[in-house]
Amino acid sequence: MKKYVFWNNKGGTGKTSLAFQTICTYADNHPKERVLSIDVCPQANLSELFLGGLHHGGSDNLLKRQGESVRATIGGYFQIRLPSPYSTPSFVPQDFLTKPFQYNDQVPKNIDLLCGDPLLELQANAISTLANNQIPGTNTWISIIDWLSDFIKPLNDKYDVIFIDTNPSFSIYTQIALSSAEMLLLPVMADDSSRRAIQNVFSLIYGLKLPSEIYAKYAFAEKLKEAQRTLPKVHLIIKNRLTQYMGPASAYHTVLTAIDGDIESLLTTQGAIFTFNGLKDGVVDIRDFQTTGVVAFARGCPFYKLSSGRLDLLGQRVQVKEAYRINCVKDITKLVTKL
Repeated sequence: MKKYVFWNNKGGTGKTSLAFQTICTYADNHPKERVLSIDVCPQANLSELFLGGLHHGGSDNLLKRQGESVRATIGGYFQIRLPSPYSTPSFVPQDFLTKPFQYNDQVPKNIDLLCGDPLLELQANAISTLANNQIPGTNTWISIIDWLSDFIKPLNDKYDVIFIDTNPSFSIYTQIALSSAEMLLLPVMADDSSRRAIQNVFSLIYGLKLPSEIYAKYAFAEKLKEAQRTLPKVHLIIKNRLTQYMGPASAYHTVLTAIDGDIESLLTTQGAIFTFNGLKDGVVDIRDFQTTGVVAFARGCPFYKLSSGRLDLLGQRVQVKEAYRINCVKDITKLVTKL
């Protein structure tokens, strides 16, 4: 089973919209594979997209799943772990899973979803406290970090690929998500804050260029290595929301070139944390989705199923140009072929 995680320490990089389109396109291109999508974000935007988007009641459908007798979300799963944080209780993973196609017929039938949940924010302090308890003979932090892996383990023979969407924070639930994946998909944008965010990613996940040795023993990477756990490897750098203004003379181009330089340097000095050897294999360019993206996400619709022309969007008529839609499909397909 392949396990991918979308993460960047910076918000606004289009991570969730990329995740939705990537997961749908991958599932559509591989109809015989079973795909599990896990939304480890209290905002649960990915779940709302899968369950219909703003236009088709995605938020209301998510609330229904949260209101089930067994709360059918990642928050519901974490809730049963809180009383038994260091040993795995008896549970049925399928009780927490949702079939998005039953709510949104635009998404492929071979996708299952573990919904996101705002309860994660309330749970975070309790989970962090439990992770830092001192109990002789028990690595409490690792026991907590393994929660999502514990959920996935009984499903190993039921799914071919797992995609995990995350929150930009590096909170305990994000660390739980990252530790359960094998490959990192890292969206970036053409601005200085994205470049700094990439540097933060490598510090936070891999412990590179920490400001002081004081932090080393507390670092995520060191704690996983001590427990003989593996770190996810960087599989793709996704340059997202590129525009027509990113030519060789633009400030955007300068930043993107600098990002390339940073990655090439790390490939030379820290090659083991990447799945690729050269930029051309590990970098993919994605153009700005513009109006096509706004309509697709409001409708919870993959680009390949979206109609062009004048479409209704919450009572307004919005123009989706076929040429733009085709470009969106091409870019996401290009990304999927690199998975």
